[in-house]
Amino acid sequence: MTDLRLPAPRRRRLALGIGLSLALLLFFFPTVVRLLAEWPWFSSLGYARVFGTRIVASTLLGVVTGAFVFAVLYLNLRFAQRGAVPKPVVMRLNPETPAVDVTRLVRRLALPAALGLALLFGLAASTGWLPVMAFLHQTPFGVTDPLFGRDLAYYVFSVPVVAGVLGVLTTLGVLSLLACGALYVMRGDVIVYNKSVTIEPSARLHLALLLAALFVLTALRIYFVKLPGVLYSTKGPLIGASFADLHGTVIGLKIAGLAALVGAVLVILGARGKRVARNALLAVGIYVGVSFLGVVVYPAVLQKLVVAPNELTKETPQLRYHIDATRRAWGLDSVQVRDLSGEARLTERDIRNNRATIDNVRLWDRDPLLQTFGQLQEIRTYYDFVSVDDDRYVIDGRYRQVMLSPRELNSASLPTRTFINERLTFTHGMGLTLGPVNEVTEEGLPVLFVKDLPPVSSVSLQVQRPEIYFGELTDSWLFVNTGQQEFDYPSGDENIFTNYKGTGGVRVGGLLRRLVLAAHFRSLKVLLSSDITSDSRALYVRNIRERAHTALPFLSFDSDPYMVIDGEGRLKWILDAYTATTRYPYAERLRNGVNYMRNSVKVVIDAFEGSVTAYLADPADPLVQTFSKVFPGIFQPLDSMPADLRAHIRYPEDLFRIQSDVYATYHMAEPTIFYHREDQWQKPVLSMAPERTELFLRHIVMRMPGERQAEFLLMVPFTPRARENLASWMVARGDGEHYGELVVCRFPKQSLVFGPTQIVNRINQDTEIARQVSLWDQGGSQVVRGNLLVIPIEESLIYVMPLYLRAEGGRIPELKRVVVAHENRVVMEETLEEGLSQLFGGGGAVGRAPERIAGAPGGAPATDARAADLARRANESYRRALEAQRAGDWTRYGEELRRLEEVLRQLQVVLGGRE
Repeated sequence: MTDLRLPAPRRRRLALGIGLSLALLLFFFPTVVRLLAEWPWFSSLGYARVFGTRIVASTLLGVVTGAFVFAVLYLNLRFAQRGAVPKPVVMRLNPETPAVDVTRLVRRLALPAALGLALLFGLAASTGWLPVMAFLHQTPFGVTDPLFGRDLAYYVFSVPVVAGVLGVLTTLGVLSLLACGALYVMRGDVIVYNKSVTIEPSARLHLALLLAALFVLTALRIYFVKLPGVLYSTKGPLIGASFADLHGTVIGLKIAGLAALVGAVLVILGARGKRVARNALLAVGIYVGVSFLGVVVYPAVLQKLVVAPNELTKETPQLRYHIDATRRAWGLDSVQVRDLSGEARLTERDIRNNRATIDNVRLWDRDPLLQTFGQLQEIRTYYDFVSVDDDRYVIDGRYRQVMLSPRELNSASLPTRTFINERLTFTHGMGLTLGPVNEVTEEGLPVLFVKDLPPVSSVSLQVQRPEIYFGELTDSWLFVNTGQQEFDYPSGDENIFTNYKGTGGVRVGGLLRRLVLAAHFRSLKVLLSSDITSDSRALYVRNIRERAHTALPFLSFDSDPYMVIDGEGRLKWILDAYTATTRYPYAERLRNGVNYMRNSVKVVIDAFEGSVTAYLADPADPLVQTFSKVFPGIFQPLDSMPADLRAHIRYPEDLFRIQSDVYATYHMAEPTIFYHREDQWQKPVLSMAPERTELFLRHIVMRMPGERQAEFLLMVPFTPRARENLASWMVARGDGEHYGELVVCRFPKQSLVFGPTQIVNRINQDTEIARQVSLWDQGGSQVVRGNLLVIPIEESLIYVMPLYLRAEGGRIPELKRVVVAHENRVVMEETLEEGLSQLFGGGGAVGRAPERIAGAPGGAPATDARAADLARRANESYRRALEAQRAGDWTRYGEELRRLEEVLRQLQVVLGGRE
């Protein structure tokens, strides 16, 4: 009978092969499952090209790198092990076991060792597919650097790839040298005896070639990586090549590169003359000495003895390069500067002519409004308002600034967290809450245009598709169109259910797709649930930031996505996307190293379908042009964005925050002024809120000086460094043809324009305001000061600060007073209109409907309107005082009596003035 058993050596090899195969399968299984789940996800969004390009590019790069590494390592190891070994290294673990030929064992390990290192190199290299693709499709910047005269694309796209290639080659060279050196010592081809080294000729030539290759790679790294790196130097008073770099470091690096090449020649010559070790030490000594003297010592001496005593004179050209590069890199080279007279005094006519600005003054801060929305409109514990966003709409024919907050589902707050509840039933949020920034109810609460469940609108703005399946809180996966009905919204004591009617997500389909989804979600219930059918749809990667980043991995995103109601009543998210690099020569950088940024893409995500559409907002950006070549067809022109959405794009906050920070210093374009920091600005910081660094960065609807129409702007004021008066204010325009324009309005240096800190001091010193605030604080309530708003009107300013009152233990702030300040006058009234009337006169004309002013000859009808308004308010205060008396609320009773007294005093003034 034939013995079918395999010989022991073959059994061991077979077992080893099976073990390695299982290990590789377990190692790559999660990756394979992730890719199988990502493919239909990308395809459902129409971004299969992104997925395919990533897979093909990373695979090719990994395979090519791995194959090259394997070939180099294996050939070197095999070459080092050629021929017979006269005195092999033998190891015996104990007397009972046979001796092991270590040399032969190492020979057998050459192949798996080379394969293992090649796999590691290949995996590491595959992650760099995007820089390589950008290098292959790079777009010129059209700007050259002042030192080497190369287009900036060379430094942004080419240098990182060259540095990576040289890094891989250098690492590979060092590993080959160490491995082959160890093998030669083990074989006895290299003998170290009595402080002398004897090397067999072929081994000597092999090691010399490897060492010479490292010297050549060092020279290449100097010329192609370190020399360009001088453009990012920080040795001088700027970022970029300083005088010492130009006349010291650059020369030293070039000499060091020559020294490295000389070292390579010395090593090769030493191999021929049996002096490889001595020549190698000599080459290393020459290179280290030249590098130390030329790159470290000489530039330092030059900086101390030549530059430091005459720094401004020596560095003036470099300062100019630095300023110009920084302004270009951060998009500040096209800022429009307008000089204001600083002597304009506001009148009632100015207030009337800027009614659009006054009617959109934001009296509700985000934090108090978010608390109020949460208390009044969350309805159920599993709904959450994450943030409040600013926007503008034409509502009932008027251009209005509004604040809105989506009502998202927070699955972590569900009363019962089961698979059916979390994954099949509670699937989406519902609608939003929206209101004007400046309207208040009699109770001091915000007026709501859109509210409740399902969303009900009291204005022309309607929400027709309120479901939010994709949002800021949606970080979990789920299935829709299943055997379970979805919870839609509560209605009294009943719940309304629905079924998903959209096309978002991935269709479950057959068993294979279901197995992949179950493995990807790590849930056996996905496979076993009878509610999930082939027609069900899996929704995953639902968080809008993660969704956008997954679909467009080469972009970064603004921290504040915002929701828009489109013309069909659907809810859409808009995300501002950035291209950025750390490789822009001479430019000022952020803490994370970024020194170039553009808001090149606007991404729109449908809250119901989850579709992701990327619009090209800045086609002149070389980075986005490069990505457009790498992924053709994924960007749509901005002109193709529907008009109802395009009306809501806004200048991104993160970019404007950075630009305004940079411009506070780099508005000084003259090197001498910049060097001395003679006119440096800063953003105002109030002592009462030092941690709120963007206190004054706000969206605002206003009419800029010299313009006819009010527009949606992002605005920030500046004060001189270490001073409190206002120096200027900066806006980013957000509407129509002016979108993206940056404008700075400067006040003359010789005139005093009160800054925010000075205004706050005046508010704190006002006895009437201090008395009222103190009275509220003593009555079991807490006064919450709103943000101080800086409102440009014509060529002057007004300041507005809302005051909120929150009951002790309560969470609903109520707007009770508005402080208005202009120049050295401060008033506090119940409404903004009353405050403006006190400051500028004109009675009720301020802030009222336009027709009330247009038809008021001689001012008499306006006075009648003011008197009627005051009489109405007096009656309301009297009524509320009686109610407080009946309820025994004597604090409120006293407050209403004081309010009644103030209103009667104003009425007396109005009637007295009329007489």
